[in-house]
Amino acid sequence: MLPVEKSVHPSCDRRLWRRPALSALALCALAGACAAQSAVEDSWSREVQQLASQTALPEGARLEVEVGVLDPRLKLAPCARITPYLPAGTRLWGRARVGLRCDEGARWNVFVPVTVRVFATTWTVNQSLPAGSVLHASHLQPAQADLAAEPSPVLRDPPSAVGRTLARAMRPGQPLREADLKLRQWFAAGDTVRVITLGAGFSISADGQALNAGIDGQTAKVRIDGGRVVSGRATAEHRIEVAL
Repeated sequence: MLPVEKSVHPSCDRRLWRRPALSALALCALAGACAAQSAVEDSWSREVQQLASQTALPEGARLEVEVGVLDPRLKLAPCARITPYLPAGTRLWGRARVGLRCDEGARWNVFVPVTVRVFATTWTVNQSLPAGSVLHASHLQPAQADLAAEPSPVLRDPPSAVGRTLARAMRPGQPLREADLKLRQWFAAGDTVRVITLGAGFSISADGQALNAGIDGQTAKVRIDGGRVVSGRATAEHRIEVAL
């Protein structure tokens, strides 16, 4: 699960073993150094996997972690203790990176690429669909997919996708994500809209005229009786909510 190419210590290139000029003593010393280096690298690889295992996963999901390769041009001084850490704001999801800091023997700090795959059952399309298609229940089927392959979250609830319009073309077997769907438009400018004002333990409703299109979850403006304009969040067909 963790294919790690050793590139921290270029001095352990296996081509050195074929050099006839190396004495038996030198070969023994080199073998010991390479073994020690390999043990250190295996240690931080395991620690990187442990960091990734702390990622919050959906129920029933399976985690796979692939530790990448350090830049082979790096010339790092020997280090007795390497500490992996997550840079600020980093989430181990999809393609990410982990910091490696030498805490004993030298002073250096580098980053190694990491790919985190999260496999779980989700809803995928079962046929090729062009952008602009309106989704029907018959277009969807459950299947295993890598949830972390793209940043946009997958849709785990198929009813929430039915009737929505695709923002881009989809391939068979591709998991359905939020970014694949156009936002739902609940009303157009000029439509009559119900305005629900919500307060602590009460609600007030009134009708008005929409001044702009009501896109799901976005702010819309409505002119109510008396000419006053209120702003609220479009939440349903011909409806906005105003929170006090």
